[in-house]
Amino acid sequence: MTSRPTASAPVDDPVHPDGIDWGSGGIETQFGWSIQAVYQGFVRTAQTAVADVPGGPRGYQVLVAITTEEPTSQLALAQRLGIDKTQMTYVIDALAEGGHVERQPHPRDRRIRQVVPTDAGRALLESARVSLHDVEEALMRDLAPDERTALRRLLARVALGLGEPAGPAAEHADAERLEQPVAAPHRSRRPARRTTPDGEPA
Repeated sequence: MTSRPTASAPVDDPVHPDGIDWGSGGIETQFGWSIQAVYQGFVRTAQTAVADVPGGPRGYQVLVAITTEEPTSQLALAQRLGIDKTQMTYVIDALAEGGHVERQPHPRDRRIRQVVPTDAGRALLESARVSLHDVEEALMRDLAPDERTALRRLLARVALGLGEPAGPAAEHADAERLEQPVAAPHRSRRPARRTTPDGEPA
């Protein structure tokens, strides 16, 4: 008489403590799906956080860029942030009408208008930063504080890597294949400065 084989427990459980079965190849394990889901969740809540900023999220990005980097032109800002130059005109117009930015002549080339923040613009940015930080913390509520910091830094490194040009010809070809402008982190005009491990000025 033969005995029936008994089922044995799996030696290695592919399900991670976070509840994701990384060995399944399921949609939740896909980088593209995760990025899209996080982006959609962020956009839904971030809109409210920057509702007081003319131009919404784009207006917020403009304020961040012009308050942390050297003065630059409207066109350079559009290239830097990956915003269509026509849309950028509307965003700057809205910020200017609200008294948050000014267009000033370049000191060495008066044909160029630089976009600079006003005191009101700086105050608005600080308020929006707080609101947006709360949104980000809520979005990452399932992560420990050190994991949140690590995620921010890793995403920033990936984003900066995407902006590194592989050469003039390659960059031009990539831009033509896409239907929308691409942010160019390598075009930052922010002067180098030392910071603490938390990202604060030293």
